[in-house]
Amino acid sequence: QVQLVESGGGLVQTGGSLRLSCEASGRTFSSYVMGWFRLAPGKEREFVAAISTSGDSTYYADGVKGRFTISRDNAKNTVSLQMNNLKPEDTAVYYCAALDSEKRYYYLVAGLYTNWGQGTQVTVSS
Repeated sequence: QVQLVESGGGLVQTGGSLRLSCEASGRTFSSYVMGWFRLAPGKEREFVAAISTSGDSTYYADGVKGRFTISRDNAKNTVSLQMNNLKPEDTAVYYCAALDSEKRYYYLVAGLYTNWGQGTQVTVSS
């Protein structure tokens, strides 16, 4: 089990950038696939990005490809989401989550993640 704490959200103008960080407690962080999801008002929770345990493989939702970059540092128990060229539709609460399986496409399914952070608000003004 890991406990997750996100940081780095805020208010930014369209076209701006933010970097979200998620710090994990526990010595098993490197055994988890890590994902980022977001929840916007009136919408369902949405997959944003995920990264394999080693960091060699990354996965992105179509709407963020080329703008967002997920990375991890297993030595520091952190996963980050660099968000560039932000758009108003990126406004949401962003959550990091831990998944204890590397089975193909499992990273897309929020219900399979076992640990979640408390979320951090990202607001993009037009």
